[in-house]
Amino acid sequence: MSHTWFWNIIQNDFKTGNIDFEGCMRLLEKMQINFDEDHLKHIFKKTLDKHSGDIISMDDFKAIYRALVHRPEFEELFKAYSMDGKILPDGQLLKFLAKEQFQTEANETTALEIIMKYEPIDEVRKKKQMSFEGFIRYMNSEECSIFKSQHKSVYQDMTQPFALLKGCRCLEIDCWDGNNNEPVVYHGHTLTSKIPFRSVIHVIDKYAFMSSAYPLVLSLENHCSPKQQEVMAECLKTILGDKLLSTPIGGEVDMTRLPSPEALKFKVLVKNKKVGTLEQSLLRMDDDYRGEAEELSDSDFQSDDEDTDDTLPLQRTRSPTKRKGDRKSSIPPQKKPKVRRTKIALVLSDLVVYTKSQKFVSFEHSQQHQQCYENNSIGESQARKLAKISGNFFWDLCNHKDFLTKILSFCLSAKEFISHTTRFITRIYPKGTRMSSSNYNPVEFWNVGCQMVALNFQTPGTQMELQDGKFLDNGGCGYVLKPAFLRDHNTTFTPRNVGAYSKPMSLSIRLISGHQLPPSAMSKTNKADPLVQIEIYGVPEDQARKKSSVVKSNALCPKWNETFSFNIQVPELAMIRFCVEDEVSLVSNEFLGQYTLPVMSLSTGYRNIPLISKDGIKLESASLFAHVWYY
Repeated sequence: MSHTWFWNIIQNDFKTGNIDFEGCMRLLEKMQINFDEDHLKHIFKKTLDKHSGDIISMDDFKAIYRALVHRPEFEELFKAYSMDGKILPDGQLLKFLAKEQFQTEANETTALEIIMKYEPIDEVRKKKQMSFEGFIRYMNSEECSIFKSQHKSVYQDMTQPFALLKGCRCLEIDCWDGNNNEPVVYHGHTLTSKIPFRSVIHVIDKYAFMSSAYPLVLSLENHCSPKQQEVMAECLKTILGDKLLSTPIGGEVDMTRLPSPEALKFKVLVKNKKVGTLEQSLLRMDDDYRGEAEELSDSDFQSDDEDTDDTLPLQRTRSPTKRKGDRKSSIPPQKKPKVRRTKIALVLSDLVVYTKSQKFVSFEHSQQHQQCYENNSIGESQARKLAKISGNFFWDLCNHKDFLTKILSFCLSAKEFISHTTRFITRIYPKGTRMSSSNYNPVEFWNVGCQMVALNFQTPGTQMELQDGKFLDNGGCGYVLKPAFLRDHNTTFTPRNVGAYSKPMSLSIRLISGHQLPPSAMSKTNKADPLVQIEIYGVPEDQARKKSSVVKSNALCPKWNETFSFNIQVPELAMIRFCVEDEVSLVSNEFLGQYTLPVMSLSTGYRNIPLISKDGIKLESASLFAHVWYY
């Protein structure tokens, strides 16, 4: 039946004779077979070597199809459960699901649904059976992805307060005065092009809720004059309309907790400096106060442009009250208190509801004075000091006179940071000295509960791959609920002292094979010397990296059959990254592809691992094949 089915599909393409390489590609596309062109060229050329010319027969195409699609590792699994090696009855498929894929909840209906969905041969499907062709399609499907299918839709409690991690649900917009009273957006003090603020808001209006219904935060880095701030406010109101959240949900201010993402669905929130309180804004609602602005001092707000070790020093305007004689102060220049004042247009200020930018002073100050709707932005260097994150942690300890005192200091500081993030939205941003827009490791700040961990999205690399992998979870909606121990005001958890919060996981991954991996950039054909690195990111105790052997000159179908074991103390915070590289030399590797996901989103059993390019694009034909097991 498989033979007949195959000929019926391809015979029309051979009616006028044999086909060339282009015809071979068209036929595979018609059969919905993913292929890498370099690999197909290699297989096609090997087939041509058996005879002269540049065209192939039906038998040749069958050989090419089998080389590309019929993977021995799949055949071995299929024959283990097939009585005759040709057909898999629904009962045997159910046994495979339960025993190999750990789908203990699977029943006859589950098996039948898989057969109906993936079996291409009508006669086999009608008998509630599965051929090897159907089994291949099932094993290559999303259902057999390493990413847990339940996590591909929103499954977390979205009614929790709005103190959650965000993926691309927070956009920073750097706003400056433009010509003709039209504010512009660009990265200040750089050579980036200028875009009208109005155009940016039109694009946001179009795409804000295309991939997620949950709220979008616009973090305004506002350098505009009050007059152009009024233009910004008008743009936000007229373009976004009902999408713009300009009053509290229900019309009343709850000073004890923020609303949930569920309550804020399809809403755009403005994060900016704010004059006064929410109550004062509500009292002004019916008044016409265009042209009015209020002055805020340096101590009233938080800005990413502050002259700290996190940012490049910017030119400051001297305060009008400052006298020339002040220069003779005995205070060293670098220690002078900086007084900076800025004017905020009331019409823009009053659009800020739950996301008011508030300068961070100290954990103690926030505990005593900060409101739940006031958010802090902290530069990465200051945040590291506050969380006592240090790459030389153990070296620091060994050189410290009082070992126990320093351990206690580390734990207390991290505990204060986590306590702070259970109460207030905390945003971390890259330091300004990252001239090449490089990124820091976001995991270290997720570990202490920071909700907005800002990265330079334009810069590819491991950090962005961790970001993308993190927010695959919960249906890719841009919101991931923090673990309970990072939401509890009374938590004693710290990343370096997990204590009773440890829920150890023993994880075993048998890396079986790869399929159609990207060829090396140095190869003129389809070759590479691939190896796979499996990395765990999480609390310090869980950080790990293990490396496979190198398979020489085989990117089409490399085989490893190597097992890697990991003991993970806090799986709720752990990420796993599969990185495929080409060994260029003993000291240099070339990146070929990667896939990153939360450890808690791992599926067990035989799973395909998709691969993503350096630019974040899925490599449709490339994958790894592995067996995953944990308890």
